[in-house]
Amino acid sequence: MNCIIIDDEATARVITAKLCSNIPNLHIVEEFSNAIEAIKYLNQNEVDLIFSDIHMPDFTGFDFIETLKNPPAVILTTSDSNLALNAFEYDCIVDYLVKPIELPRLEKAIRKVESLKSNTSSQPVLDTTLENHLYINIDRRLIKIDIPSICLVEAKGDYINLKTETEDYRVHSSLKKIEDKLPANLFLKVHRSYIINLKKIIDIEDNSVLIKKDVIPVSRANRPELMNRLNLL
Repeated sequence: MNCIIIDDEATARVITAKLCSNIPNLHIVEEFSNAIEAIKYLNQNEVDLIFSDIHMPDFTGFDFIETLKNPPAVILTTSDSNLALNAFEYDCIVDYLVKPIELPRLEKAIRKVESLKSNTSSQPVLDTTLENHLYINIDRRLIKIDIPSICLVEAKGDYINLKTETEDYRVHSSLKKIEDKLPANLFLKVHRSYIINLKKIIDIEDNSVLIKKDVIPVSRANRPELMNRLNLL
C-alpha cells in the first residue's frame, strides 16, 4: 500500500516512517509537514493510506479530511487521546493511534485497513440515492426512504438516527456520508451532529430550531447560513 505521512513534527514523521518500514506491504511515498502541501499532492496523486496528525498549524487533521472529495483510508496519529469520538464521524478513519505509537498497535491498525479493502465489494450500509429515495440497511434488509420525508439526521457515535415523518431509524453510517446524498436545496447541516430538513422547521428560537418534538441546536457558525436560506418576511 502506498502511504503518506502528515505531521508538523519532524521527529514524529521519522518515527512513523521507521515503524512502517517494519511492515512489508507498506510503502511511504511522501511525507508532509502540513496539510496544505498534502492536499496539493493528493490533487495529482492517489494513495491507499494516510497517516495524519490532528493538531497542526492552519489545518487540523479533521479539517484536512473534510477537504478530500474521495479520501483513502486514514489512520490518525496524535498525542491527544480526547478526540477519539470525533473520529467516528468520518468513514475513512480506520484507526486512532495515540503517540508514542508501538509496532504491535500499528500492525493491528494496518490489519484493519487490509480488512476494509478486502471487503470493498460487499454491500454498503448506506446505499446510493435513487431519484427522491435512498436505501438504508437495517438488519440485512434494504429499506426505501422517501428523501423529502426525512425530518432530521442526528449523529450518535458511529451511528446516525434518521427521523422521518412516521419512523425513526438507527443506521450504521456517518453524518458526512448521508450529507453527501441529501439534496443541498432541502437539507442543511446546522450543527456538527445534526442535519435538518428546512421544510420541517416549526419554530426558531435563539440558537435552536424545533422539528417535530425535537429541539435541535444551531451552531453559531451555521446560523447565518440557516437565516439566509429561510424565506423571511
